[in-house]
Amino acid sequence: MKDIVFATGNAGKMREIRAILADLPVRVLSMAEAGIRTDIVEDGATFEENAVIKVKALRPFTDAVILADDSGLVVDALGGEPGVYSARYLGEDTPYSVKNAEIIRRVNESGLPRTARFTAVIAALLPDGTVLTTEGHMEGEIAREPAGANGFGYDPILWLPDYGCTSAELPPDEKNAISHRGKALRAMKTLLQERYFA
Repeated sequence: MKDIVFATGNAGKMREIRAILADLPVRVLSMAEAGIRTDIVEDGATFEENAVIKVKALRPFTDAVILADDSGLVVDALGGEPGVYSARYLGEDTPYSVKNAEIIRRVNESGLPRTARFTAVIAALLPDGTVLTTEGHMEGEIAREPAGANGFGYDPILWLPDYGCTSAELPPDEKNAISHRGKALRAMKTLLQERYFA
């Protein structure tokens, strides 16, 4: 069985990734499970640049297919913030409860439309050096207050008008079906089936 190494240590992401790739004939390993320990400097200006930086950073450690994502919350009223800095917004060790409260406060004060979206880019590095990328979005609005215990990160503050709840209030299966990462991963799965598993 072939391996896919996903460049993350985030348990929440790994659950989503394994659920979506479950029907591929592969083992999906996190960096730690693959025995890889390295610091990756994400200094790209876009989600795509950062995702590609991550897959290339792992090539010295494995010959497997490497996947990585870069994703974040894009808030129109804040000029696209936090964007590529979503994980580092207000400092890397700042709890998401603090980050979420600050984003709500800033959007409330802006008086601008509350439109926002999650964006994810998935990059794949194949053993022959080919790089593939896919992108997905989940459109919504910044909620007036956080709600929900499912998901992680900014999920409690992205209100989904079509569902009448936040991303964090959706059951995991339903969230995977419509999430930015889910869309990008399913598109990547199709590319891998065409280019690598065919």
